[in-house]
Amino acid sequence: MASRTRRHGPAAPARGGSPRRRLPMRLLLPMLLLVALVAMLMLRGYVHSEILADHRIQPEAATDKVPEKILDGGPVIDTRSGRATSLKVPNHHLVLTFDDGPDPTWTPKVLDVLKKHHAHAVFFVTGTMTSRYPDLVKRMVDEGHEVGLHTFNHPDLSYQSKSRIDWELSQNQLALAGAAGIRSSLFRPPYSSFADAMDDKSWPVTEYIGTKGYLTVVNNTDSEDWQKPGVDKIIKNATPRGGKGAIVLMHDSGGDRHQTVQALDKFLPEMQHKGYEFDNLTEALDAPSALTKVTGADLWKGKAWIFLVQASDDITGVMVVALAVVGATVIGRFVLMLLLSGAHARRVRRKGFRWGPPVTEPVSVLVPAYNEAKCIENTVRSLMASEHPIEVIVIDDGSSDGTARIVEAMGLPNVRVVRQLNAGKPAALNRGLANARYDIIVMMDGDTVFEPATVRELVQPFGDPKVGAVAGNAKVGNRDSLIGAWQHIEYVMGFNLDRRMYDILRCMPTIPGAVGAFRRSALERVGGMSDDTLAEDTDVTMAMHRDGWRVVYAENARAWTEAPETVQQLWSQRYRWSYGTMQAIWKHRKAIVERGPSGRFGRVGLPFVSLFMVVAPLLAPLIDIFLIYGVVFGPTQKTILAWLGVLAIQAVCAAYAFRLDRERMTHLISLPLQQILYRQLMYVVLLQSWITALTGGRLRWQKLRRTGVVEAPGGPVPTQRTRSSDRRPVA
Repeated sequence: MASRTRRHGPAAPARGGSPRRRLPMRLLLPMLLLVALVAMLMLRGYVHSEILADHRIQPEAATDKVPEKILDGGPVIDTRSGRATSLKVPNHHLVLTFDDGPDPTWTPKVLDVLKKHHAHAVFFVTGTMTSRYPDLVKRMVDEGHEVGLHTFNHPDLSYQSKSRIDWELSQNQLALAGAAGIRSSLFRPPYSSFADAMDDKSWPVTEYIGTKGYLTVVNNTDSEDWQKPGVDKIIKNATPRGGKGAIVLMHDSGGDRHQTVQALDKFLPEMQHKGYEFDNLTEALDAPSALTKVTGADLWKGKAWIFLVQASDDITGVMVVALAVVGATVIGRFVLMLLLSGAHARRVRRKGFRWGPPVTEPVSVLVPAYNEAKCIENTVRSLMASEHPIEVIVIDDGSSDGTARIVEAMGLPNVRVVRQLNAGKPAALNRGLANARYDIIVMMDGDTVFEPATVRELVQPFGDPKVGAVAGNAKVGNRDSLIGAWQHIEYVMGFNLDRRMYDILRCMPTIPGAVGAFRRSALERVGGMSDDTLAEDTDVTMAMHRDGWRVVYAENARAWTEAPETVQQLWSQRYRWSYGTMQAIWKHRKAIVERGPSGRFGRVGLPFVSLFMVVAPLLAPLIDIFLIYGVVFGPTQKTILAWLGVLAIQAVCAAYAFRLDRERMTHLISLPLQQILYRQLMYVVLLQSWITALTGGRLRWQKLRRTGVVEAPGGPVPTQRTRSSDRRPVA
């Protein structure tokens, strides 16, 4: 965990009054990206008929309102002039029509057979399929076929309002314009059949369609290929009697159409041998083409539509792959955490376990402090109860609230105050290191309290001469609020369980600033605390690994720290943690190609840290985005079960972590809400860090507002009174 470095005061207000609140670009961009991803998923759901789809089919109705000449007429119905007429196809002319496409598998095969036998046809395409496969529609037009509208997403129009019908037609035309640059005046209603099947429900729709300038085309010969009755049966059904002309219904989409393709390859030459011609509709009727070119704004709208649809499919495909990566990473991490943290617990808890000879010599405790007046007394008094001999050095980093005076007024033995001008936490720690008397250095934050046994437990691993640094067990002291409870879960599960795993793998990425210890000689060999990054604790830990030192975790060295109590404070803290971690990874990137201990850390530790702390959290919101998508568009049940499965795995890990840390399980009640809300916050924070890094932005720290309410459970630290205004609600 990164702590504060250089401190800066609040920005000055703008001239002429209070400052205007502007949404920072680094916050705006992550939010826009998240909204764009959701919009792309919504567009995909819309185009794939997963939204606004209506699968109702109208039962048969009376026919008394349908003109007799329509019921007894041909399959082409014209109501454009306000008068209802119908047309038939001339004898020895066949108009093959294919519904519901285009299909990426079967439409090309149908087109190949038609081209092979020099035949034309009419394809009644839906807007959804046209939007997804525009190249096939363009091929239809280029090869002389006609294209007709079959609505956008195939509803029974007799159930729909006029505005919905207009929308279905306009969206279908928009897709045609983008795919082939054309507009069509041919229309076939979904679920239609022969003219004599027209009834009092469908006829008003046909009349209305005519007022929009469309010819309604049904059929008078049904191949029934959708039933897959066999090639010979399809041919028999599609063959008209007595040399009559016909409009033949077939399908190039909606399932396996291999029988249709095979039947077509036999049907075409047989009927051509009998003198039949296979024309598109206007050729058969000797009428002007039903297709007209689209130009200007309508053409560009269509092209833009196709581009967005293609982009939504591509982006969704990438998101699915990313979700698979996240799923595999999350599950893999949890499995590793459970196995390795269990191994760590068994190792350090077995009877007779020792790091080495007991460490009893005094140690120096460094407490860098900047404006910690509300917390510093609790911090120092907790150290005075230590079971291990210590000296305490409080480094006042230019505080303006009397922090140094409070410590000096306490008059405690073995407590010294070192003052310096504000120079940042790394400089304060290095100043304390220069003033320390002993060879083991313990570091803690000025808002943290130790238990009596903390220092003793923290320094025992130095009995092993290979150990250069020790991470303690940082805990959230102010966990009584919802946001505090969420951080408590994160600390126990995300940090301490991780540290057990990293200890076993020997690639611990961070000694927490709240509770950590270092061998003085190891610190001096790596140059002390560096201010190259905003995560000086991560930076120095990585430097320790590269120098060949072992970094371990002491589970019983507990420290209680005050976590941020508002979303704004949490945001500020995690933004700097994540950005500082990225800086540290980049700083130590050469370890990947180096030899020895540095190379081992570079090829094991850096990939783990990058994957688990930078990449996976950035992709984690996909779990929730696809949850929303699945609930809205389906399959709802499978989606919810999958999400609950991931949550169950997390709950198992969290419960195990709480058991290892001997924590009460009651705080896990808020785990589901934490996973939904907290994950989004961490995503935006991490993405904001990425943007800062990629744009070369510089980040400056601001002091988090403290209340001084944290004390070690059962410890001797007196509770300080705080005004109610010191506690901010979760907001």
